[in-house]
Parts: sequence; structure tokens; C-alpha cells
Amino acid sequence: MRVQDEVTKEVIEEQGRAGIELATDGQVRWYDQISHFARKLSGCEINGLLRLFDTNFYFRQPVITGKVQWTAPIVVDEFTFAKKVSSVPIKPVVTGPYTLAKHSIDKHYHNFSSLVADFAVAIGKEVNALAKAGAEIIQLDEPSILKNPQDFKIFEGAIGEVSKNRGKARLALYTYFGDAAKLYDKLQSLPIDILGLDFAYSQKLPAIIESSGSEKELGLGLIDGRNTRIENVKETAKVAVKILKKINAEHAYLNPSCGLDEYLPREVAFEKLKNLVAIAKQVRAETR
Repeated sequence: MRVQDEVTKEVIEEQGRAGIELATDGQVRWYDQISHFARKLSGCEINGLLRLFDTNFYFRQPVITGKVQWTAPIVVDEFTFAKKVSSVPIKPVVTGPYTLAKHSIDKHYHNFSSLVADFAVAIGKEVNALAKAGAEIIQLDEPSILKNPQDFKIFEGAIGEVSKNRGKARLALYTYFGDAAKLYDKLQSLPIDILGLDFAYSQKLPAIIESSGSEKELGLGLIDGRNTRIENVKETAKVAVKILKKINAEHAYLNPSCGLDEYLPREVAFEKLKNLVAIAKQVRAETR
């Protein structure tokens, strides 16, 4: 526990040195984004390893043996610690109900919609606990919907359940590891405050946003979180500036397409963060 505290503090300080204005705790305590939540919910047991999407990262797969229920806070203590040691605001990250259900083996419900609905109630309670603990922005990760657009109605209901529990916090829905272009308009209709998009998987997104605009604040995942290549500052800023002109919202967020530390060497991740800050400065200079 003390080692995890120390490493978490190091990761947060590293983000500060890079110039990041809204940090995370780096998910240092997580084995993976699926089992970290499922193992603390009743009705879930943890099975063996399975590859996560098309990455070289593995997760421990949940097995659903009973009704999925939230019994106690899962990442609230992690958020509270990170907030205490950080000089910048901390954004807690929560894995969404659809993605949790999609990566589980169901031996209880035998009905995917019902499983997603109970995961949504559970994650909604976690989001509410984070809001009460002082989280101003809560990131909800839902990469799986991009691979399964046919389930959007189920997904929409789950996001609605989570959203109504956010209290005074702002809910940021982040999708990645897939092309969000075809679902862009539907994602815009969800009861969320911020929509995070992975531009590394979709060359069409900038044009779609330029055409359709955005009534929501956007998280612009223009920094490829799975590629060691460092983005060109001026070229990336140029894309961001075009998109910003079409966003009818107070803020936008420049961020990696996905988490950095999971898929890149730590030193490369740090260089990516510094470059992200340089791109943000360039964007501000061009939009004054």
C-alpha cells in the first residue's frame, strides 16, 4: 500500500512537471480496468486472463454468479489520496457498465440487457460516491460500444442511469479503440457533459465534427496513446483549431487517445505529455 502511494504520488508529480492541468492518479493500483471494479461488486467472481481488445494488455475476466450490486466505494479512497497530494485537479476514472458487462461471463442473468442495467446501477452509485467526495469531473470509460453499435439502446439506458447519479460533478464519457465516427451524432445525444473521442482510430472524425459541430465539450484524443511517434506540434494544433471553431461549449480538452502508461514505456509517455502541453500552448496562441 505504501509503495502504491509513493508511485501514485510520483505519477501525479510527473504530470505536473509536464504541465498537465487536469491529472489522473495513473491507475497505479489497478491490475486492469475490468477486474478492478468487478472484483469489488457482489455477484462477481474473477476468472482467468483474456486479451483486452487488440492490445497486448490482459484483464482478469469477471464471472457473474449472482445479482450485481455495489456494496462499498471502489475508487473513492484512491481519488481522495490523489487529490490530497496533487497540485492540480484530479479526474477519477471509472469503467462504464456496458464495457464491464461486455467483458463478463454471465452465468446468472442469461440476459445481456439486464446485466448491463444492474452494472449501471452499481456504477451509478460509485459515481455518486465520487461526486460526494469532491470530484468535479468524473471520466467514464466505455470503449466497448464502438465495437457493438447494435447495442446502442442498451448502452443509452445505462449511461442515463449513471448520469442521474452524478450530482454536481460533470460526467465525461470517453470512447477509444474504435471508430466513433458512425456513432458521433448518437453519442452527442447522451446525458453527459464531455465526450472524449479517439482520433487515432478514425480519420473521418475531424471532418464530421467540422460538419456537425458539437453542443458538448469534447475531449480531443489527438495524441496517439499506443504509438511511440511524437506528434508534430503545428500539424496537431492545426487540426485542433479547426475542431474548436465548431464546438459550441465553454471548454475542450486535449488528451491522449487512451491511457498512456498501459501501452507505452514510461519515458515515452512523459515525452507525449510534454508534447501535449506544447500543442495546447500552440492552440491557445492561434485562437487568441
